[in-house]
Amino acid sequence: MKKMLAEFKEFIAGGDVVDLAVGVVIGSAFTAIVNQVVEGLITPLIGWVVAAITGSNDLESSLSILDVSPTAGVVFKFGDVISALITFIITGFVLFLVVKGVNNMKNFHKAPEEEEAVETAEDYLSEIRDLLRLQQGLPVEQESDETSDAPEESDV
Repeated sequence: MKKMLAEFKEFIAGGDVVDLAVGVVIGSAFTAIVNQVVEGLITPLIGWVVAAITGSNDLESSLSILDVSPTAGVVFKFGDVISALITFIITGFVLFLVVKGVNNMKNFHKAPEEEEAVETAEDYLSEIRDLLRLQQGLPVEQESDETSDAPEESDV
């Protein structure tokens, strides 16, 4: 779950152009559904919890507690902002899942790339040792499971 949340954070913060294009197209079609879920299920649920805390009887009065009016005619509707944020998070997460599925399908059809053998410091040191032994006329020890690229004594 943490890995998925980290990938979601990476997707939201730095998606590439294809991901954004897919997001715009699918997001515009999907937003109506998410808006209805937020307006029809999540907002009433939040209103119900606020009503239980404040003791109000209806949704409007329980959600109006989230609105701030510093002067007459000026109303900051934080409830609407919270609904918009919830809509954005749900839409973004669903689009993330869609893009993740598409990327998994792309990666599934790719042939696995062969990894090149990376030489380690021990490989270089053993090659240097073998070359020094050859220069001094000493026999070179060959390991049974690995082959050395160093020339044998008869090649010198």
